[in-house]
Order: sequence, then C-alpha cells, then structure tokens
Amino acid sequence: MMMMKPQLQKPLSSSARSSPLLPPKPGSSAILSSPFFLNILPARGHTKHYLSKKYNRIRASSEVKAATATNTGVDKTDTAVTVKAVVTVQETAANILSTLSLTAPLDTLTDFAGKTFLLELVSAQLDPRTGLEKETIKGYAHKVNQKETIVTYESVLTIPAGFGDIGAVQVENEHHKEAYIKSIEITGFPNATSVSVPCNSWTHSKYDNKQKRIFFTNKSYLPSETPSGIKRLREEELQLKRGNGEGERKASERIYDYDTYNDLGDPDSKDELARPVLGGKDHPYPRRCRTGRPRTKKGDKFSWFRDEEFSRQTLAGLNPYSIELVTEWPLKSKLDPEIYGPAKSLITTELVEKEIRGFMTVNEALKRKKLFILDYHDLLMPYVNKVREVEGTTLYGSRTLFFLNENGTLRPVAIELTRPPIGDKPQWKEVFTPTWDATGCWLWRLAKAHVCAHDSGYHQLVIHWLRTHCCTEPYIIAANRQLSAMHPIYRLLHPHFRYTMEINALARESLINAGGIIEACFSPAKYSIELSSAAYDQLWRFDMEALPSDLIRRGMAVEDPTAEHGVRLTIEDYPFANDGLILWDAIKEWVGDYVNHYYPDPTLVESDNELQAWWTDVRTKGHADKKDEPWWPVLKTPEDLIHTLTTIIWVTAGHHAAVNFGQYMYAGYFPNRPTIARSNMPTEDPNDDLFKIFLKKPEAALLRCFPSQIQATKVMAVLDVLSNHSPDEEYIGGNVESSWAENPVINAAFERFNGNLKKLEGIIDERNTNMKLKNRVGAGVVPYELLKPFSESGVTGKGVPNSISI
Repeated sequence: MMMMKPQLQKPLSSSARSSPLLPPKPGSSAILSSPFFLNILPARGHTKHYLSKKYNRIRASSEVKAATATNTGVDKTDTAVTVKAVVTVQETAANILSTLSLTAPLDTLTDFAGKTFLLELVSAQLDPRTGLEKETIKGYAHKVNQKETIVTYESVLTIPAGFGDIGAVQVENEHHKEAYIKSIEITGFPNATSVSVPCNSWTHSKYDNKQKRIFFTNKSYLPSETPSGIKRLREEELQLKRGNGEGERKASERIYDYDTYNDLGDPDSKDELARPVLGGKDHPYPRRCRTGRPRTKKGDKFSWFRDEEFSRQTLAGLNPYSIELVTEWPLKSKLDPEIYGPAKSLITTELVEKEIRGFMTVNEALKRKKLFILDYHDLLMPYVNKVREVEGTTLYGSRTLFFLNENGTLRPVAIELTRPPIGDKPQWKEVFTPTWDATGCWLWRLAKAHVCAHDSGYHQLVIHWLRTHCCTEPYIIAANRQLSAMHPIYRLLHPHFRYTMEINALARESLINAGGIIEACFSPAKYSIELSSAAYDQLWRFDMEALPSDLIRRGMAVEDPTAEHGVRLTIEDYPFANDGLILWDAIKEWVGDYVNHYYPDPTLVESDNELQAWWTDVRTKGHADKKDEPWWPVLKTPEDLIHTLTTIIWVTAGHHAAVNFGQYMYAGYFPNRPTIARSNMPTEDPNDDLFKIFLKKPEAALLRCFPSQIQATKVMAVLDVLSNHSPDEEYIGGNVESSWAENPVINAAFERFNGNLKKLEGIIDERNTNMKLKNRVGAGVVPYELLKPFSESGVTGKGVPNSISI
C-alpha cells in the first residue's frame, strides 16, 4: 500500500478534519500497527508508518453525543440571569503529541490564564428597537477538569434582561492547535432549563483563521422559520462551507467543493502510474471533494469447491447485488460484433436442457422464472485485451447460468468465458459445465475461479466502492454547502455521513490509487477504477439505488401491493433481500415520521430554498455527468423527500453493511473468493506448455490461477481491517441525537425506529435456525447476519453502522 504523490490534487487536506462530519484524530489500531500487517505492505519510503497512522486515526476515534436539552430558550424576564457554559473537548493522540511542539508552553499559559475559548452567546431575536442583531454576550472558558481523554472548560456569563432565546454560540479557539469540541451545555436558567449546543467538530486556532466557529443550538428550523437573530449566521455559515471554488484548501478551512478524480495517478513518479481523470465525457464518475492541491507536471487523459456454496453466496454472500433473472433468450451480447466478435452465446437451449436433466424445457424455465445469471460479459469485454497486456493477470468476459431448484437453492448450469479477437486471432469462447470426468472437473474449477475473480472485482469496485463510498460523497459535499447545520434534514442525515469523507480520501491515497492494493491484487489491474467508471456510466441510476427498485430491476422481485413489503421475491429464500426489506421499511417509517413532522404542509418541501439547493447541487454538480438524466427524483412533496432520504440512508447503512462487514469472513480465505485470475484457461490455446502442465498437475494450474501468496496476504490483511467495527461505532437506530431528543414527537418516532430494529435482530436469529431456509441454514453454512443492526466491536460479520465509516 503505497503513499503516492498526488497526480493532480491531494485527496483530502487536513481542513476536512475541521468538518462536523469527520472524526477526531484518534489513537491506535492493533491490527494495522501489527508487524504482520506492516510487513506485507510494499516498502516505499515511510509508507508503512504513514498508512498505519492514517488507519489508526480512523479506527480508534471516539465521538460522544451532546447532552439532551430540555429547553433551548431563556426564560424571558426583566431581570438578568447568570449562567454557566460547559465546553466538552475530546483530547486525542494528536493533541497529546502536540504538547511537544514549540507553541505548547504558550498554550499552557493560555490555560493557566483561564482564556482557552472565547464564547459569544447569540440571541435568536433581533433587537425590536433597532431591527439589528443584539450584542453578543462574551466570556472566556477556563479548564476545570480532565478525565482521561475528556476535558471540560467552564465560563460564567451574565445574560441581560430582554436578551431572549439563545440561537447560537460563536467560539474562538485561543490555543495554537485545533481542538475537537463535542458540545457546549449552558445551565442556570430559571426552572432548571438548559441550552444544549451539539458541536462534534474540529475548531481551528485563531492563529490559523480569524473566522469564529458558529455552533447552533439543537433546535432545528426550516429556512423560512429561522429566527431573525440567527438568519444571517445561517446564511454565512453555508457560504463559508461552499467556498468560492478557487485556491488551495488550508487546514483551518471547512470548505466543501467538487472535483473530478484526478488524484489517483502519479505520472511525475513513473509513466506507468499515469491514470485517466474520472469525471467528464470520457470517463463519467461521481465527484469527490476538492482540496485545491496544485497540479502535477504531467497530465492524464473447502466449501469453495462445492457448487452449492458457489451458488448460495450469490444470495447470501458478499455480493448479493449481481444475480439477475434471465428474461431474454437466447443470451446475446449488445457489443459491436465487428469489434468483439459474434454476439450470440454458446450457452444453447440444448446444453441447458441437458444440464437440468429433463426437469423442464428452457421455455418452461423462463416462464416459471427458474433461470438466473451473473452476467459480466459486456462490462468486462472492452477491458480484456488491455488487461492482458499487464503482466501477472488476465481477464475474460463471463456469463454464469443458474437453475432454481424446487427447494429454493440455486444450482450452477454453465459458465461461458469469452476473449475478443486479438491480433490475428478470432474471438475465443468456451462453455464449461459441472461434470464427472477428471479433466472436465478441473476445468470447471478453473472456470469458477475466473468467475469468482470477476465477481470479487465487481463487488469491490462497483457494488462496494462506487455505489456506497463514491456515490455518497456528493451528498455530503452538497449538504455542507447548502444545508445549514440547524436544518432538520441536515440533522437527519448528519449521522449517516460520519467518517465517510476521510475514509474515501484514505482509499484514494492507498487502496484505489495507481499501484495501490486494488490494482496490485485484482484482475482489472491498472484499469480497475476506470472499470468502475464504465459501470457508473452504464448502470448507475439514483432511482434504482432503493432496495425495492434494485430488486425489481434485476427481476429478483415484482411489485405486489398485497405482499408484506410491497414486493414479492422471485426467490423466496433470498437472505439479503429478506432481511434488507425489513430494514428498508424501518428506515422509511422513521424518515417518514421525521419529514412529515417538519413538513406538515406539502408546499413546504418545494418552497424550502436550502433543501432544493442541496438536491440541485447533488444532481448538477455532485453527479454532474448524469445531471440531464430524466430519472432523477424531483422534490415536490414530502413523499418525494421521504423516498429520496430513505434511499440515501439505506445506501450508507444497509447497503454498505451488507457488502462490507463480511469481507474477511467470506474472502479472507482466498480460494473461496480469489480477487485475481493470473493465468488463462488451459483450453484457450491447447498447444502451449500450460495445457500439458494442466493435464499432468491440474492442482498446480489452479494454484497458478489463484492470487500469489503476497497478493493473498495483502488482501487478507486489508479485508480484516475493512471488516472491523471500531469500539466507537455508531449503529443505526442505536443512540438518539440530541436535536432529535429535544423534540418529543421526533424522540417518540426514534424510539419506535429503535424498537423495529430490535425486532429485526430477533427475526434474523429465528431465520438462522429455520432448517427450511437452506440458503442460510445447514451443515457448514455461515448464518446470514450481515444485516443484524447491532454488534460488538471487532470482526463479527454483523452490525449496520449509521455511516460508511470504514
């Protein structure tokens, strides 16, 4: 895992740490700092130390919720009131190390003098006499206590009569280093009420940036309902986060701007590390967050053996998103035959009817929805010849056909591997089937290894990276640019964006970058991310990211108003869909309760200027290459908004959990899910020496096709990290946000949401003991728990975090 010089821009400046969406800079991770993990990484300068440190920051952070407020206003009396403001700060490893800096003695004096943070209380109302904003109430906070990593500071302030409700607190950090402020709690009002201000954000030093940080109280407002005294601050805060689209980002800034993926290559280092820019006409792609880094000098234009387990994992494994119903026969490519050769598949009616042994004809099987397919033919074919030019890997276009048995399990029928014309050689394709003779049996195993490598690459590059990490980043950037921190929709989405920006930046530096882990260990090699661009261009649609829509698109479900979830599954025992639909419905009910509370009048959705600006930003800037597509939802009604928000939350929570946290369990043992196929099928050119070796030692041919030892070790170590839940993980429906608890209606809705998720836990446990469900229960079968909402820390194979946090 190499630390590369950015091709065009540094993936994420330290400015992103100032964002309320990003984590504290944390401590350590036993996994990544272990000698085993570090020793398997490619040695290049200080890469090992750097990556370990970066991952440590992700894995060991801690973010505690602000206290729940019972009131956000000041009792309106004619007398002044003295209150106490308590600032809670998270001390991190970075803070501790900074005590060795040259400015540390100055900061110690600042603490001693009792002037660590300057607080300014802002009234929510304008002065009725002048129509101007009221003068802020200022006071310094001094350090009063430290318990392990939690430090508290206090300030006593006198609020004059007639000041009104507190709408926000402005903070100036007097230290020379940034501080992670968790919350500000203001107490001492009449009737024992309090004001809670959730922060959960890095706050820059005044020596780096004179602009004071603005934190709003936990009361949410639509733009039109914003109290007059903080309306200007709401607008200014959003403008600051949008920036002007120019210049290099500084560590003290909190700017969310869009850019193409122009930072993966490193052509200044080596020509072979040049990679195309993703985003634009040639390679459409979602946008990432721009950092303003200067451009580089060069441009860029044992159960794995069993067929039943191979089939089962398409429904209850790492990638349950690719299996599709066969609806057209015969199978045929849509690619240009002049370039790629004959379009018609060699998986014929006669071959299929022979393999299903007279159960039914192909026409009957199609009518009864019995034939299913993993179809990677058209997506991979344009890359086959290019990939084959890279040493140590190979590629085919592939189709894998399955038959649905009467007991609800799938049985593989045939695998077709295709290579387009190359040089003076015509197209090559061959169909492999399960068989009893020795040669055919080993060829079948080799064909399965190639398909598994295709599925592994598609899962990691498209289903996992593209559809969750990558496509979510524009939602986050747009939310920070267009939605005030006090907007109720911002506060609904905020927990679902936690850590995503930083983990994406880390992936661009060390996983999907030129020469990184993905390129070194997956079949598409240096074309890996370019392949995900092709998938985005051809396949990604926001309206198909909702779970029910995705199932219907793939023919795995049909609309049915009488069914429990409004859809009827084509395969009844489909563990991912069975559990996922319950989670989808629970999220939709919670989002519906939340949205309907804040938008009781349907016209409020269309008239909410911040909300509309956010969705416009997502469509026209974040996903600029698809901005003119007709399928984008339009936010006119609460129902439109509910479905859109449910889709986003499902992607960040359910979708990501289903395809991420089982990685070590399913793919840590590489023969089950090899990430790369290194050698061609022996029958592609039976005259060469490989075919003779295959006949003599078929097991050696299989091992040569599998990943190398170093590739398998690298992948195993990375998957172990990616499958880990950190001790501070925040699970969906687990802890109520303070801004939700402040509102009795929202709090009650969240309690209902939490109860539904606990029911789902019980349902999944019950299903995993039902012997009739053969795709999730049986001898040697791993129980399907990936969508169980809650989990302990570590590699557990279950747990649905709020966000894409790893």
